[in-house]
Amino acid sequence: MPEILFSSENIDFAEVSEELIPDYLVMVNDIEHVERFIGPRREPLTTADEIGWVRRKLAEKAAVFSMLERKSGDFIGSIELMDATDTEAELGIAITAAKQNMGYGTEGICRILEYGFRELGLKRIGLKAFAFNVRAIHVYEKCGFRTYERTEEDVYMEIMRETAVRKEQES
Repeated sequence: MPEILFSSENIDFAEVSEELIPDYLVMVNDIEHVERFIGPRREPLTTADEIGWVRRKLAEKAAVFSMLERKSGDFIGSIELMDATDTEAELGIAITAAKQNMGYGTEGICRILEYGFRELGLKRIGLKAFAFNVRAIHVYEKCGFRTYERTEEDVYMEIMRETAVRKEQES
């Protein structure tokens, strides 16, 4: 079992692990439910691809976490604060099809925002979503993100530390 680093009400956030590679592969190679939302079409990823990814992320000490359901230990998905600087990062999240539409996206995003602002000291977290991914955009807005640019293909969103703190205090 990968090491649990922090938790929220229903999610344990664990270090990425070679042990979870079969779960990662199911998720990232699911064209209908996941892959089409996270990047351009590509060949399916292999075990070797995922081993390389896990080892790179661990070596970089990247802020990427596997989300596991607290009560069952089941794999939910991955969440990352990418391209982090001292003050900002870009959010990335993918949830496996079996755990979608259960509130884990909202809970995971809210917790990673707290982690990024409190633990990493970030001032801004941004993201890019495909414009057709209306469901994800709704979740991001629910978590406090606001749109600052929109193209035909993409929606660019951000949340500032002050907004997140204010939203947390209102809860």
